[in-house]
Amino acid sequence: MTDRLIVFDTTLRDGEQSPGASMTREEKIRIAKALERLQVDVIEAGFPTASVGDFEAVQAVARAVTESTVCGLARALERDIDRAGEALRGATTQTRIHTFIATSPIHMQHKLRMSEDQVVEQAVKAIRWARRYTDDVEFSPEDAGRSEFDFLCRVLEAVIAEGARTVNIPDTVGYNLPNQFGSLIYRLRERVPNADKAVFSVHCHNDLGLAVANSLAAIQNGARQVECTINGLGERAGNAALEEIVMAVRTRRDLFTCDSRLDTTQIVSCSRLVSTITGFPVQPNKAIVGANAFAHEAGIHQDGVLKSRETYEIMCAEDVGWKANRMVLGKHSGRNAFRARMDELGIAFGAEEELSRVFGLFKDLADKKHDIYDEDLQSLVTVAGMDKENESVQLVAIRVCSESGITPEANVTIAVDGRERRGTGTGSGPVDAVFRAIEGLVETRADLLLYSVNAITGGTDAQGEVTVRLEKGGRIVNGQGADTDIIIASAKAYINAINKLLLPLQRAHPQTGDI
Repeated sequence: MTDRLIVFDTTLRDGEQSPGASMTREEKIRIAKALERLQVDVIEAGFPTASVGDFEAVQAVARAVTESTVCGLARALERDIDRAGEALRGATTQTRIHTFIATSPIHMQHKLRMSEDQVVEQAVKAIRWARRYTDDVEFSPEDAGRSEFDFLCRVLEAVIAEGARTVNIPDTVGYNLPNQFGSLIYRLRERVPNADKAVFSVHCHNDLGLAVANSLAAIQNGARQVECTINGLGERAGNAALEEIVMAVRTRRDLFTCDSRLDTTQIVSCSRLVSTITGFPVQPNKAIVGANAFAHEAGIHQDGVLKSRETYEIMCAEDVGWKANRMVLGKHSGRNAFRARMDELGIAFGAEEELSRVFGLFKDLADKKHDIYDEDLQSLVTVAGMDKENESVQLVAIRVCSESGITPEANVTIAVDGRERRGTGTGSGPVDAVFRAIEGLVETRADLLLYSVNAITGGTDAQGEVTVRLEKGGRIVNGQGADTDIIIASAKAYINAINKLLLPLQRAHPQTGDI
């Protein structure tokens, strides 16, 4: 008999803490709906007390999702829990409050300045307070991976007795090794007297590249909830990657006595959506969702796969959402065919106006390139999903001159709050010249931290997807742009990042730690 593995996705909360990965409310809703199609059990939508923007995003996700449980994070403080409860009120689905407090000696001494007794008391109070809003309460002892074992047992026993349904063991700083972390879960389940009254969960960080390995070791030792993110997104080196954990458990059924309920055919589209919204590209050799994950270059491998797929492939590409033939539309495709293909990709439109807008972008793209692929369509939805009402700066026109022996020059026209401005810039290359021209018109004085180009599909007419990362005064934002002309895509990405810098700060992280 196979146990149920609960998948707890924290892309919208912990994943968003990657520098520059902040998402708007509308973007969070889009990702949440994609996670729901993936059949994720629990969606941690955010940290409501962090800011008004985060509160509203959690509230919106809780009202948009109907199948998955929606969770809000809170420190073990009454004001944080109240804020989470308020954000989840009126939800159209089940809700959970996830509360935490640090339990490691280094955190208790230097951050909390609290004794063990005080931490236990605070944790128990937090569970009691959270149960005023929901019976589904989760507790995390922050930095459990470096906590003293006997004290960790004491805390867990107390919160379970108070009504915590899930106890999550986080390796907050990615310090543990797989055998060590697996053993910790086994020993906790053996030692805590009321361990059978709660689901044991794990939340692993990737500082040593072991987040997935530690999570799998924990599952083998009885953990039945795993906390993870799409593409392993997260602060520092990231979190455990959802797609890798889920497919490892499903592929190695000889070693795991549990499985998730996920519809894994939605993995690739969900990965793509998160990548385009956050501006964090997926490296080609990334397991499961990387462009090369199912590619075979070596002749011996190719021959073996042709004779029998199992010789070099341990899972089917189609099982995670890769399609053998992704060419679907062209310039003669009509609106109904476009809508049907979007439905197949799991992309829904909230209003007819939204469909019309994306269809118009599709027609423009079809005039530039002959074949439109699924990746092109997903990129169009991301571009169309950008909040135009908040874009005070818009690209109007570009003209670039670049030839051998001559310094590149760019003439750029932008609209700032509806009024056109024209400027010229020179640089070491055409993209540099465009950026300098735009900067001369808006004068953000931001530092360019990253410029990245990714071809969305193959072929010389492929769209180029550009990511630009800007930093100003400690604030980091990512901008995205896509076009068959890489110079135009670069200008779009730079302007998108500028618009994010010009917006009021939507979120700040008041927590002094993280699980």
